Amino acid sequence: MHLIQDENGNPCPHSHEHEHAHCGGCGQAGHDHEGHAHAHGKEVSGDKMTALLDYMLKHNEHHAAELDQVAGKLQAEGKAAAAEQIKKAVDEFQKGNLYLSLALSMVKENS
Repeated sequence: MHLIQDENGNPCPHSHEHEHAHCGGCGQAGHDHEGHAHAHGKEVSGDKMTALLDYMLKHNEHHAAELDQVAGKLQAEGKAAAAEQIKKAVDEFQKGNLYLSLALSMVKENS
């Protein structure tokens, strides 16, 4: 797992496999995914974890809504098969968001 930072500089840990370059000769691993600057090797705990989970849940809900709009546009353009695949993806996003919401509730309970 490594950390990303949101648009406000808040740490957001996540884990996924991908290639990335180390910044120009400084030896520090880091990269940027559409506005999320990644910083490796930092830890998050306590209230920051609650804030992080809340942020990630809202972020994912936003992406699901955007994808749903894309599916609607594709449907209107007569691309029903592509729209259906996106709708399936949105269903999976929503399922994942349910788990994130449950985890967030559990973390808040134990704080």
